[in-house]
Amino acid sequence: MTAGTLYLVATPIGNLGDISLRALETLKSVDLVASEDTRKTGFLLKHYEIKKPQVAFQAYNEHRVLPKIIDQLQAGKSVALVTDAGTPAISDPGFILVRAAVEAGLPVTAIPGAAALIMAVILSGLPVHSFTYRGFPPRKSGARRRFLAVDQHAPHTLIFYESPYRLKAFLEDALAVYGDRPAAIANDLTKLYETVDRGSLSELIERYAAIEPRGEYCVVIGGAGDAAQAEGEDDEHD
Repeated sequence: MTAGTLYLVATPIGNLGDISLRALETLKSVDLVASEDTRKTGFLLKHYEIKKPQVAFQAYNEHRVLPKIIDQLQAGKSVALVTDAGTPAISDPGFILVRAAVEAGLPVTAIPGAAALIMAVILSGLPVHSFTYRGFPPRKSGARRRFLAVDQHAPHTLIFYESPYRLKAFLEDALAVYGDRPAAIANDLTKLYETVDRGSLSELIERYAAIEPRGEYCVVIGGAGDAAQAEGEDDEHD
């Protein structure tokens, strides 16, 4: 029996028009869709008039559902893995499914598409020739500062995801660890009210003091070299 293929299908991060033709064709052709949130994926499938069975595959059930999906693939069924928005396996449970499929010798491929971190960094105005994606920081300040300190001297542009509930605290910790580096905060990417706020960390902290954050944010911070360059420019103006 020929094993089924696991397809990692990127979906829109906001604007439904950003889905690719290959993604739609794949979702129409597979036997099963493994979704981080079946309701959100159901809305997407309904919008494009696609009817497929779904199985929830999320952080709360990943280890229980994982063997069932592998069994389906080994039985010759094709499975599309999708996340809430964007490219699966980036900061979501999809990683362990990909690893399990690879270890089982099953075919895995990806249908490329949107990724919030890529859109945020290219819109930030910060160097993109070398960057490091760090995902979601720890929730508590002490652990978060230690997490940030790992890259304190790295020259690469840094990219983080953060929730609206911790955005302000994250910016304050980033300022404490990195100093007043150039940064950008992206929100509602591809949507009607898309925003990319740029400035130094201290400027952004002051700006967001009067804002009630909503939705998930992507924060881009200049590397150690950017901080040194910014200080040099300030010296020239003195």
